[in-house]
Amino acid sequence: MEKRMLGRTGLAVTAISFGGLPMQRCTVDEAGPVLHAALDAGINFVDTARAYTDSETKIGTHIAPRRREYYLATKSMARDKAGMAKDIDISLAAMRTDYIDLYQIHNIKAGKDLDAVLAPGGALEALQEAQKAGKIGFIGVTGHNLELLLEAVRTDQFSTVQVPFNCVETKARDELFPLARKMNIGTIVMKPLGGGQLSTVDLALRFILEHDVSTIIPGMDEVRHVEENLAALKQYRPLSPDERDELRREAEAVGANFCRRCGYCLPCTKGIDIPTMFIFHLQYTRYNMKAAIPQRYAGLPVKASDCSGCGVCEQRCPYDLPIRERLKKVAEDLG
Repeated sequence: MEKRMLGRTGLAVTAISFGGLPMQRCTVDEAGPVLHAALDAGINFVDTARAYTDSETKIGTHIAPRRREYYLATKSMARDKAGMAKDIDISLAAMRTDYIDLYQIHNIKAGKDLDAVLAPGGALEALQEAQKAGKIGFIGVTGHNLELLLEAVRTDQFSTVQVPFNCVETKARDELFPLARKMNIGTIVMKPLGGGQLSTVDLALRFILEHDVSTIIPGMDEVRHVEENLAALKQYRPLSPDERDELRREAEAVGANFCRRCGYCLPCTKGIDIPTMFIFHLQYTRYNMKAAIPQRYAGLPVKASDCSGCGVCEQRCPYDLPIRERLKKVAEDLG
């Protein structure tokens, strides 16, 4: 299994690692085989977050006894010192460990977030104290806003940066990745499959593996995902011209302004499963599933037409998508 250095941390991590966001979609029993399959296959870096509901708990429940086999990373949305200190202790307890290798500031979305984290009494102080206490090893930052991530990296307070990068979203390679390499900061690629929108898994991952990034963390909630994702690494070869054309066509079909299924928009005040609405609509329009999708959609207890237009979802979306407008389109097409 190929390993790459995670920047200045000195940790040699598998080039394809484990993204824990989808763990929240599993039951506790379903999560175990997936986590064990990842470790059995040689994956040695596991990334999750406080915001991923019970993902941390499932990791602790199933693979805490194998703690020596993997590096552990999590993250918190806390911006102040007290909130971050509390979250660190919750993470340690949930994952049944006394040490977390990498703790990250989660989803820096606005300038005020970064200002709060770095200010006296901010989250960074709690992380630095946790470092001194031996609770965590390194401090990282994550987000979807490239300008803010560049600003955060330039402070030289972080050992890693986590950012979306795939065949559709390629801007990180222009400035962020070169700066991170220059400063010896580890680069963690999230959303490598566009939140599940990219269907050519092998091509999408091989495209990223061509780049000088530290590790890629596709989300996994089924054993087959572990096998599919690692196949791109184990049988790696550069993309052929025909494969590049195929990937380009898919990227053009998906477009730049798409839902990544991150779930940050949830919970909806009306109970709408917003990512599912967009998945159904994509399958209906792009994959011509004109018979199956309306039947499945009709069985949902809450539909796009139930949107009240409150806009809470749009305030949460890290990509600033026009969710209300899109839900109206779903309702027009599917009911």
